[in-house]
Amino acid sequence: MPALDQIRSSLRQLLHLKESPHRTALAFAVGTFIAFSPTYGLHTLSVLVCAWAFRLNVVALMVGSLINNPWTLVPILGATIWTGVQLTGLPEVPSANWADLSMMAFYGQIKPYAAPFFLGGFVLSAIGAVVSYPIAHMAITAQRGRRTQTETEQLPPETGLG
Repeated sequence: MPALDQIRSSLRQLLHLKESPHRTALAFAVGTFIAFSPTYGLHTLSVLVCAWAFRLNVVALMVGSLINNPWTLVPILGATIWTGVQLTGLPEVPSANWADLSMMAFYGQIKPYAAPFFLGGFVLSAIGAVVSYPIAHMAITAQRGRRTQTETEQLPPETGLG
């Protein structure tokens, strides 16, 4: 079946099954960087561009980027703005003018927090990538070692004939 062989070949290329633990862990770390980056709405596009541009494992990239999901979004956003505020020295709570609830007034009130938000996001992205790489590398290496050991144990014993 040529079509099935083509599908298997494409799947192997997509998953980078023969790639080193270093490359897979690197892809996961880049995905983690994307997860913490303040470019909300562009994370999936960032994963696809990085996978294409750097020939990284798209699955490992996507798994790393999915650290940021609906359950972790609020803590990540909170940590992002808190980190940025700590680094820039702005007051943590913006003063709200409840008399004027227009979009322009809202924009004016949050505008001073845009730079701390981006700064905090990129700092957390870098920390997340640096921390996730060795953890992913150790996990991948250990898992591949277990799989190799299991495959070796399942081989029939050599008979010495022949």
